[in-house]
Amino acid sequence: MIDVQRLRVLSEVARCGSFNRAAAALGFTPSAVSQQIAALERRLGVLVVERSTRGVTLTEPGRMLVETAVAIAAELTDVQERIDRHVQDDVRFTVATFASGGRRLLPSPLARFTAAHPQVELTILEREPEESLPLLREGRADIALAYHFDGPPPARPGDRSALDWTPLGVDPLRVVLPRAHPRAGRTSLHLAELAGERWVLGCLKTADLLRDYATLAGFELRICCSATDYMFAQSLVGAGIGIALIPEIAVADAPDLVAVPLEPPSPSRHIGVATARRHRGAAQPYVEALLRLLAGTDLPAGHLGGAEVIPSQ
Repeated sequence: MIDVQRLRVLSEVARCGSFNRAAAALGFTPSAVSQQIAALERRLGVLVVERSTRGVTLTEPGRMLVETAVAIAAELTDVQERIDRHVQDDVRFTVATFASGGRRLLPSPLARFTAAHPQVELTILEREPEESLPLLREGRADIALAYHFDGPPPARPGDRSALDWTPLGVDPLRVVLPRAHPRAGRTSLHLAELAGERWVLGCLKTADLLRDYATLAGFELRICCSATDYMFAQSLVGAGIGIALIPEIAVADAPDLVAVPLEPPSPSRHIGVATARRHRGAAQPYVEALLRLLAGTDLPAGHLGGAEVIPSQ
């Protein structure tokens, strides 16, 4: 029988990349962590980590064990929640969402959900997909509104992600300009036409994407601000500091801004709902109920708040 405590130690070693950092996170000594891993390897008869002066990396058996450890932790969390509900007679339900999606897409479905299920104790966590999807796998969230850029979704049927993915729609990225900008009246723009502009970055992930597309268009970005908030970035655009690349659902409620489509090739976000593949006990009916409400949600298009979004031709 594999010791669950040793699986926990291995998971922390994998997350931290070294025995010393894992020991600090667990409150153990590095020697104790090393002994736990060595005992696990003796029990299995295979190495689970590769040790080097730069740290440790998982072997293939180690990766398999860590995936299993995540599933076990999620099941234990689920059992604990069900035990707690026997005592407290309530249902805890956690939704993780990225900020702009939550702002545009969640309020109406959640209002209907809470009206239909007043006994549910609802918690909403603002998390980017790289944080919300692990929360699902670990059993610390029940459903996640997330996105991915062009390419495969974060979960596919039969894969090892332990997640299911329900697509909601495509969220194109727009060039946001001050209304007084000489190109603000255009129905579309090619990125190469903006080679001389100053750019305000509103998200690190869209920054990397914009750099890639700028390279394809043959120019290097002039970046005047690297922010992590789309609203802040657009306030700078409105002040004439620069222009920005913003997902359509995050376009600000600002009548002095115009959002113009990019001509192909142009980037988009693909928005969807992630759920855990494993059974979630008493929470499962609520997962299904909220998923139905979200699946019936239309992505906003055309006009968002007071900012004009010029439709693609």
